[in-house]
Amino acid sequence: MKVLRGLSRVPKWVPTEHEVLALLDAVPARYRAAIWLGAGQGCRFGEMLGMEHGKSVDVSAQELHVTQQLRYSPQGYGGFYLCLPKAGSSGTLDLDQAVREALDTHVRDFPPVEVEMVDITSGDPVRRSVPLLFPATRGNPFTDRTWSNEWVKWRDKAGWPKKHGGFHALRHFFATTLITNHAEPQDVQRLLRHQTLRITLETYVHWWPRRERRRGVIGDVLRAAAHRR
Repeated sequence: MKVLRGLSRVPKWVPTEHEVLALLDAVPARYRAAIWLGAGQGCRFGEMLGMEHGKSVDVSAQELHVTQQLRYSPQGYGGFYLCLPKAGSSGTLDLDQAVREALDTHVRDFPPVEVEMVDITSGDPVRRSVPLLFPATRGNPFTDRTWSNEWVKWRDKAGWPKKHGGFHALRHFFATTLITNHAEPQDVQRLLRHQTLRITLETYVHWWPRRERRRGVIGDVLRAAAHRR
């Protein structure tokens, strides 16, 4: 079962850099920064929707604070609410310069929209006004369904596959790009905010560059030591 669970984490499809650019071209200007958060910071869908002006981005420190996600449940908390990220994977990340520029442009052109909702990130439900960075065009937060209706249009226009071509594919692009550019496994784990290094390795093991296996290592070491005696 452990082997099967590891295999199930492996991405079924990962976009190339050209396919990410095609998506950015297909997405309306008001949501391009959302794509950058997925591709450039590895944010999950709910984490992107939960991005809050004045809290999530610290421009002076060049940091991105991933501390909450937006959820929707008609039966709970009156609809929309904020909770902790998946598996408690909150974290503070270095803010990529390209992502910062995209967010700066976004806030300038599409000011945040204040939405009243319940925040349970501290444990106790607190109703407050949340300046969301990425509401729908009418100012309401996105539900999974309303986002999917828009995503299908962008995905098809960009030529992404119908199967496995969701927002999470951007997180896979982020991870595999780090790996193929020689990032250390521990750094990839930290940036993805995985609970363990094992999850990172099981998910992306096929992308880590293989090093040529050296033969006779032990003999070489011992012979060199013998010559120095």
